[in-house]
Amino acid sequence: MIALIQRVKQASVTVDEQIIGQIKHGLLVLLGVEQGDDEQKASRLCEKMLGYRVFSDNEGKMNLNVQQAHGEVLVVSQFTLAADTQKGLRPSFTKGAAPDEANRLYQFFIQQCQQHIPTQTGQFAADMQVALINDGPVTFWLQV
Repeated sequence: MIALIQRVKQASVTVDEQIIGQIKHGLLVLLGVEQGDDEQKASRLCEKMLGYRVFSDNEGKMNLNVQQAHGEVLVVSQFTLAADTQKGLRPSFTKGAAPDEANRLYQFFIQQCQQHIPTQTGQFAADMQVALINDGPVTFWLQV
């Protein structure tokens, strides 16, 4: 399971010209689910993402996690994170989980987040437009 996290000043996701999720200060989480992922991996990734220290403390050092920084989380499914880009000029998605399983684990990941922090979401398998103001920019690839 993969999470590309971006520290943001604000972020939103739009489907059919309607904003369906938005946050101010916090993390935009692009989530990719791979074959073999399960609830244990989703829980570990959620814990890691919530605990990852990417926000500045009073001395300007990245010592605070999103909860300590009083932030929010916007979780957006992104199957392209599971792409195999090693060969050729077209990505292969054979490493990605089947859609039903990916959606199940995406929803599970969201539930795990919601237990700890205000969480907004995208819409699984929808054509989404994601807008953000990346703060820093600060972007990290987390994988379990």
